[in-house]
Amino acid sequence: MVRALLLSGGYGSRLGADTPKQYIEVEGKRVIAYSMETLLNSPLIDALYIVATVEWQSEIKTMISTMANGQKFVRFALPGENRQLSIYNGLLAMKEDAAACDSVLIHDAARPLLKESFIENMVEALKEHCGVLPVLALKDTVYMTDDKGRITSLLNRNMLKAGQAPEIFVYEKYLEANKRLLGNSGDPNEKPDIPDDGKLYMPIMSINGSTEPAILAGMDVVTIPGDEENFKITTKEDLDRFIGIISARRKNV
Repeated sequence: MVRALLLSGGYGSRLGADTPKQYIEVEGKRVIAYSMETLLNSPLIDALYIVATVEWQSEIKTMISTMANGQKFVRFALPGENRQLSIYNGLLAMKEDAAACDSVLIHDAARPLLKESFIENMVEALKEHCGVLPVLALKDTVYMTDDKGRITSLLNRNMLKAGQAPEIFVYEKYLEANKRLLGNSGDPNEKPDIPDDGKLYMPIMSINGSTEPAILAGMDVVTIPGDEENFKITTKEDLDRFIGIISARRKNV
């Protein structure tokens, strides 16, 4: 089974709006509704879990009640102190339902232009690996600088990629990779008992991307081409771009 985990716990402070970016209304629907509909409509997604604060859970339930395949929604998880802890909470919310061989697809509610075909590509790629990360090629020249802003080296952009979401992993392997970042207990409130298994270790509070725990744990993760349209709404310019895309689509219907 493929279980989707939709992250909607952020506050979107960089956008400068009073309402978190994933709950802003665009063409009569909140931003989160666009990705929820895609996940629920995909025949490859068997169950949906959502990380959200308590104050928004009732509204999300109301939205789901109006959508096709709303019965796929299982339960909420609460946000953690950072994105990776939110993911970990979501993984734990699946634990009583998920089998070891199930897959977990992790997506951001602030990436509303997810396509069903993209989900298909990721599920297909996972058949031969433990994880899949969509990536985009870098278009500009990339430099390394020191702490004073001076250029120290030129990086080969052909070897560098920008990661996107969603990401998909084998559930049990990815859960264990995240537990490892918290120590053997898997409890974020306890001091980590750093594993001594020859693999890299990094505290979960230092993780920058969902794939990092998988890489640190030695999981086999493959990349596939990303989708330029599957951008994350972070700034006002991103929001304006999304509004423009949705408005244009409505006019062409």
